[in-house]
Amino acid sequence: METVSHQGRETAYEVSDRGGEGPTICFVHGSGGTREAWKSQHRLADQYPVVTLDLSGHGDSGDIDASAGYTTLSAYADDVIAVATETDADVLVGNSLGGAVVMHILIERGDEYRPDAVVLTGTGARLGVLEDLRNWLADDFERAVEFLHGSDRLFHDAESELATHSSDQMRACGQAVTQRDFETCHTFDVRDELGGIGVPTLVVYGEHDKLTPPRYHEFLVDEIDDAQSVALEDAAHMVMLEQPAAFNEAVSEFVASTVE
Repeated sequence: METVSHQGRETAYEVSDRGGEGPTICFVHGSGGTREAWKSQHRLADQYPVVTLDLSGHGDSGDIDASAGYTTLSAYADDVIAVATETDADVLVGNSLGGAVVMHILIERGDEYRPDAVVLTGTGARLGVLEDLRNWLADDFERAVEFLHGSDRLFHDAESELATHSSDQMRACGQAVTQRDFETCHTFDVRDELGGIGVPTLVVYGEHDKLTPPRYHEFLVDEIDDAQSVALEDAAHMVMLEQPAAFNEAVSEFVASTVE
């Protein structure tokens, strides 16, 4: 693990490089997660240097004093820009809230840092959260965790070891940070701004994802000028964990064909 200092805090990140000569890829996790969400993507490190980070308040990164919504989104963008700049990352990959952060950077922060290409997965141009889930996140965190780890939400197979591990990770992240993440998602809406993305984009989604359904991803493809999609079977929101080989192949082929 390494850290980068910025805005008075430390952001933790990890680099895997097994001699890959391709462009560096930086991966951004979603709500209530950590860089462990991308553990299977380190397999790409023989082709491309891989960077994974913990957003503020997650994993090994220092926290922020920020209200949910735009302020938090901007702070998370600061984290990503700091790590991407420090590691000379060429490609950003974002899942769920991480996808929102990536889109925010492209639309509003391109003068500070602009990747050559992006991958968006388990995300959308608008990320409204069910009112019941918002209430549980505030008042009954355990019920929220159980709901999110039900069948075809975060995972297609709710009984898998992946789902169990993810539940434990969300509890470790804690109620306050996880609630802040989901409330930040709830305010996110760039449906009218996708034309500002302006870089090649790959959209990858699980066919069973009920949190950000396939139609969310197809909307991204329709509205982003240079975008393409890949649908993966037997997966839901965390497609990169449920179908790592197929996900990695899609990312690898996209990067190889897009970024020099």
